[in-house]
Amino acid sequence: MNTTTSEIPILSEASQIDLGIGGMTCASCVSRVEKVLKKQSGVSGASVNLATESARVTLTGPDDAETLARIKRAVRDAGYEPRSMAAMDDVEGERWHGIPTDFLPVLAGLLLSAPLALPMVGDLFGKHWMLPSWVQFLLATPVQFWLGARFYKAGWHALKALTGNMELLVAIGTTAGWALSTWLWWRAEPGEMVHLYYEGSAVVITLVLLGKWLEARAKRQTTSAIRALHALRPEWAHLLPDGIKRTEETDVPVDELLPGDLITVRPGERFPADGTVAQGSTQADESMLTGEAMPVPKAVGDGVTGGALNGEGAVQVSVRAVGAQSVLAHIIALVQDAQAGKAPVQRLVDKVAAVFVPVVLVIALFTLGGWLYVGSPVEEALLHAVAVLVIACPCALGLATPAAIMAGTGVAAQHGILIKDAQALEIAHRVDTVAFDKTGTLTVGHPRLRLIEAAAGVDEVAVLQAASALQAQSAHPLARAVLEAAATRGLVVAADAAQDVQAVSGRGSLGTVQGVKLALGSLRWMDELGAAMGPLAARAQTLQDEGATVSVLAAQGEADQWAPLALLAFADEAKPGAAAALAGLRAQGLRLFMVSGDNRGAALAMAHTLGLRADEGEVIAEVLPGDKAAVVQRLKLGEREPPPGLVALAAVEGGTPPGAVTTGSKESLHTVAMVGDGVNDAPALAAADVGMAMSHSQGGSSDVAMHAAGITLMRGDPMLVAAALDISRRTVSKIRQNLFWAFAYNAAGIPLAALGYLSPVLAGAAMAMSSVSVVSNALLLKRWKPPVQR
Repeated sequence: MNTTTSEIPILSEASQIDLGIGGMTCASCVSRVEKVLKKQSGVSGASVNLATESARVTLTGPDDAETLARIKRAVRDAGYEPRSMAAMDDVEGERWHGIPTDFLPVLAGLLLSAPLALPMVGDLFGKHWMLPSWVQFLLATPVQFWLGARFYKAGWHALKALTGNMELLVAIGTTAGWALSTWLWWRAEPGEMVHLYYEGSAVVITLVLLGKWLEARAKRQTTSAIRALHALRPEWAHLLPDGIKRTEETDVPVDELLPGDLITVRPGERFPADGTVAQGSTQADESMLTGEAMPVPKAVGDGVTGGALNGEGAVQVSVRAVGAQSVLAHIIALVQDAQAGKAPVQRLVDKVAAVFVPVVLVIALFTLGGWLYVGSPVEEALLHAVAVLVIACPCALGLATPAAIMAGTGVAAQHGILIKDAQALEIAHRVDTVAFDKTGTLTVGHPRLRLIEAAAGVDEVAVLQAASALQAQSAHPLARAVLEAAATRGLVVAADAAQDVQAVSGRGSLGTVQGVKLALGSLRWMDELGAAMGPLAARAQTLQDEGATVSVLAAQGEADQWAPLALLAFADEAKPGAAAALAGLRAQGLRLFMVSGDNRGAALAMAHTLGLRADEGEVIAEVLPGDKAAVVQRLKLGEREPPPGLVALAAVEGGTPPGAVTTGSKESLHTVAMVGDGVNDAPALAAADVGMAMSHSQGGSSDVAMHAAGITLMRGDPMLVAAALDISRRTVSKIRQNLFWAFAYNAAGIPLAALGYLSPVLAGAAMAMSSVSVVSNALLLKRWKPPVQR
């Protein structure tokens, strides 16, 4: 999803504007911009991110040109520069004689400040060098008022808004040092060598500029994941002739592709769009999209994802989705949403930032008054006050949380874990309970029709033919298994073989085949319909005990009585590594549950394979799709009340009823993660504290499931659940580390400066490095790898 506009912000479907904001330097700037945006008519909310230097604005009215212009004007009037997001992506790269242009002010400051700092270096070696006062003035003044002009401009805007920011502190502190030096020089006798402090102000400004430059470079690294995803989509596609308007292959921009176009992808090229292989076979490297290290075989009928790297085969692909509808675009949008949002812990930082600068100004005044009160010279008292102003750093506070979130969500995306928002990231580290949907999540999700047990006098082929007719239009895994079995036997089912077909949620399908009304569904449904199972009942129980999922094909006869015609037994397999993934989660002390709509026999058989403990209530079976959300709610409360059938089963087996709560126990609330892959899992994913939508080999998880979930796993690998929880814990740990050091730095640095232990130069160096250290600490997350890949 390449951004082509450079004139206007990017508009999303939810009436949101993503707008670049230039000139922000600290948490106080973030607070101020948010206040300005929220005051605009038609704006219902605004979230400003210092690390990305951007704002996400939610609108209540139309997103027309006038609204955009008014928002931009408000940002500019506040002293900041509104930019398009495309312009924000292109901020690096310009050079002058090989030197980055954004480094030129820093270079000028270093060249002008170095002679001023030379006497300080000489003092270390017992040498007493001193430049003439007029030379010091000529060197320091350009640094103060030319290179430091940005501080005066931003500080003035803050004063007009009755707020404060980092620039205001630097401007006041360095101006005081420069003014003191000028005053001392002015009042000195001719020929007198007076000690001046020009070097302090000049070096502080230079160090702050250097720190901001290093910080900007580090912040750009936190967005490397987004840029890498943007770079996956090629610019051009090879469009094949359609025989009408085009008679030969044509290279066209990817933006011009349409669904239904037929394109060719040569070996070593990236797929330009989502589609289906129409001709040829190859292997696709999807590692940047899903984290899967091994190439995935692709043959005719298989789906391919735009951005994946084609292997050694040339293939023709029918385009299925382009632009904003593509998988790559969805991935980029999810990562951008996560990086644009604020974690709940950021609210504390915002509150501190709102009062930080005023408090520092008060401390500086008390420092000045205190040193004067104890009899110190004005010069000494003023230098200590300047040190307080210079060392105070709201920048580190503003960067602590967003820098860690950007690095964490970015590296997670590179390994196939898409985190929807910062809130999901922060909650996931507290998860103590994980509930899994069974089919397609812990199992392969490709059940096979194991056998057909026909009633006396019923032809097995006729049963399969009728079942195939009922299931021809269904996407349910069991329906696909029926159709695959029919195709294996060479049975051809006409598209209109069944009429009036209805899908009955959680039960099965109804329809009319050759004038006979048929029902194909679960044993529970047959009980509800009043079907007399007769001799098939015992056989059905045996199959269930063996772990099969049993469906019944029944026909409606006279007096609306349903008569079973045959049993259809299906078998699924556990995913490779599923048992190991569950064992790993259990080793972390997590509570585990498998929630299934299957009969209890099939659920318990699969649980045994996976290592789940049915006697401890870890298996909850015979749950209708609409009841999964209620199961999640009960798990949150520590309750695991199972369907009545399982209570009876546990009593027969001598175990504890699955999920039964011991009498008198008062379990505390739990943080629950729900893992699922289909549309019917969406309510449960939304009900969980953290929903995880798992993709599968057929082309990804349901869009509905992805929207309901806070985290999307781009591979159908249960190991990614542990990886998602791990990156959440590590990111939250980095946030806490950053906040601790940001608060500790100010809590220790300001008193030391006030007590006279830090000179303005050392204070400026410390302030400049504090922001860089916070971002650098967050960047350590880029080295993270999922536990299974270490």
